[in-house]
Amino acid sequence: MPRFHYTAIASTGKKNRGSLAAESAYAARKQLRMRGIHATSIKELKETENGGVSILSIFKKSKKSQLLDFTKQMATLLNSGIKLTESLSVLSVQVRDSRFKSAITDIRDRVVTGEGFSDALKDYGDYFDIIYISMIRVGEVTGSIGQSFSTISGFMEKRQRVESKVITAMIYPIILVVFCFVAVLILTTAVIPKITAQIESTGQQLPWITQQIKAFGDTMTSWRVFIIIGVLAVIVWAVKRFLKTEKGAFLRDKTLLSLPVFGPLIKQRVVSRFTSTLSTLLSSGLAMAESLRVVSEVTGNRLMKRAIDQSRERILAGADISTPLRDSGVIDPTIAHMVTVGEKSGELEKMLINISQDLESSTDIVIERLSAAIEPLIIIVMALVIGVIAYATILPILEVSSGNF
Repeated sequence: MPRFHYTAIASTGKKNRGSLAAESAYAARKQLRMRGIHATSIKELKETENGGVSILSIFKKSKKSQLLDFTKQMATLLNSGIKLTESLSVLSVQVRDSRFKSAITDIRDRVVTGEGFSDALKDYGDYFDIIYISMIRVGEVTGSIGQSFSTISGFMEKRQRVESKVITAMIYPIILVVFCFVAVLILTTAVIPKITAQIESTGQQLPWITQQIKAFGDTMTSWRVFIIIGVLAVIVWAVKRFLKTEKGAFLRDKTLLSLPVFGPLIKQRVVSRFTSTLSTLLSSGLAMAESLRVVSEVTGNRLMKRAIDQSRERILAGADISTPLRDSGVIDPTIAHMVTVGEKSGELEKMLINISQDLESSTDIVIERLSAAIEPLIIIVMALVIGVIAYATILPILEVSSGNF
C-alpha cells in the first residue's frame, strides 16, 4: 500500500508532519480528517523494494511540457463536450509519469465525490500553480472550464516560448566557458608542472608569471583546494540563507534591475510577465483585485510585488492602479501612462496585451544583440587566458634555449 507524507494542522492549531499508508491521497486525507487533523499538503512517497524512499523520487520534478500536454488535451476533450470526470479518466490512462498519473487519478476521485476541481488541484502545487488554479476556479463558476483550459494552454505556451529563447541564447556561451575552464585546469595541473620540473632541474629560475601559474596549479592539486571549496560552500550557503529573507530577496531584485547591461532586459521580462499574466487573468473573468493578488504571488520580483500590492490596495479603496506602478521604478513612465489610458478607457485588458507584445518583441531583439556580443567577448577572454598560460609555458623554454639563465 502506498505511503504518503503529510503536513497538517491539528485542532489545537499546532503544525504536524508525518506519514501514513492509504490507498490514495484522498483516502489519506480522509484518515486525517477522522483524527481531527486538517491536511495542508499530502505527497506520495515512492518506496524501494526494501521499504526505503527512492532517491530518484525525491529529486524528480514535474515537467512543464508534460503539464502543457495535459492542459491542451483537457481543453480539447472538454470543448468537445466530454465531461470533466471522463476527461480526467481518459488522460489518467495516457499519462506515463507515475507521480502525475497518481495525481490525476486522485483529483478525478475527489471530483467524483463532489469536491471542487480547483480545490482538488490545490494539493498538487508541484504541478498546478496559483495562476492555473485561479483560472480553473473562474471556469468552474462561469461554466466555461473548457475555455479556461484553452486560455491556460495558450498562456503556458507563450511563457515557455519566451523562456526557451533565453535558454537557447545562453547554451553556446556556457559551453565556451566550461571548455575554457577545463582547458585552463588541464594546462595548469598537467602540462605546466611537467615542463617547469624539467626546467628547474637545470637550475634555472622560473619567470614570475610562470611561478604564479605553477602556484595556481599546485593549489588545485593539493589539499588546499578542499579548504577553498569549503570556504566557497560556506559563502554560497550564507548568501542563499540571506536571499531567503525578505530583506535579502528585496536587495537581490533591486540589484538585478540596476545591472548596467542585463538590468534593462530583466526589467522588461518582469514587466512583460506582469502584463501578460494580468491580461490573461482578466480575460478569463477574474476580478481585478483577485487578479492582482494572484499576479503579486508569481511576479518573481520584490519591487514589482510591492507595487502590485499597493495597486491592489488602491483598487479596493476605489482609486487607480497606475500610480503605484509608476512610482515602483520597475515600470517605465510611458508604460504606466498606457496603463492609465487603458484603465480610463475601459480597455485595460487590450492595452496590457499590446504592452506585453511590444515588450516581448523588444526583449527578443535585446537577447539577440546580447548573444551576438557575448559570444565573441567570451572567445576573446578565452584567447587571452590561454595565451597568457601559453606565454608562461614558452617563456622559460626560450630562456633555456638562449642560455639566458
